[in-house]
Formats: sequence, structure tokens, C-alpha cells
Amino acid sequence: MKLDGYFSEKQGLGIFSSANRDGEVNSAVYAKPHILENGNVAFIMRDRLTHKNVSENPNANYLFIEHDNGFHGIRLNLEMVDEITDPEIIKKMARRYPESDEKRFLASFKVLKALQLIGGEEIELD
Repeated sequence: MKLDGYFSEKQGLGIFSSANRDGEVNSAVYAKPHILENGNVAFIMRDRLTHKNVSENPNANYLFIEHDNGFHGIRLNLEMVDEITDPEIIKKMARRYPESDEKRFLASFKVLKALQLIGGEEIELD
């Protein structure tokens, strides 16, 4: 499966889960990821709890529930590998609200594993 094709074709709800260095978990609603040329995924984050958590603990999970009549979607096990703070780059990548007075970060993640929404079946990524 190609993630860029999947996320461009599907509509749904995304949930990003992270934990701080002590293992305290947080989940937040997040837009679909940006798919980078190297296969990593990136999320624009504000200076809030999710960003704080991935700064302390690079492991995270993104769950995407498709809007359909069933339980379909994908779970991505992630590891943060890079962060960009350049406001011009972030502005160009922003799908909504390109202008913002808040500090934002473009956090990039390596996809360690992709799983079906329900069950443990692994999805092979191209």
C-alpha cells in the first residue's frame, strides 16, 4: 500500500497518541499526515502536550478511522526522526490555517509498522 494514495483517497478521523518520558499517555485529534518523499510521515504540531511528549519520547501511534459504514482504517506505529521549525516551510505545508501566530513544528516520523484498524494484520507499505 502507498500511504500517499491511501490518505488522498480516504476521508476519516485521525487520532495521534503519544506518551511522555514517564509513560503518561495522551491522545489528540490530528489531520491526515503529510507523506514525505523518503516515505516518512509528518504532522504540523502546535506547542502543546503532543509536541512535548514526542520531544521526550519519540514513539507514537497514529490511528485513522475511515468514514464509511464499517470499521476500516489504519494504525501506524511511529518513531520521530526530525523536526523543522521554519515557519515558511510549515506555512507552505499547512492545508488549513497557513497563517498562525502560534509556534508550530513539522515533526517527521519513520513508520515502523502499519496495521489494519481491527485485528493485528500488518499492512505492507510500498
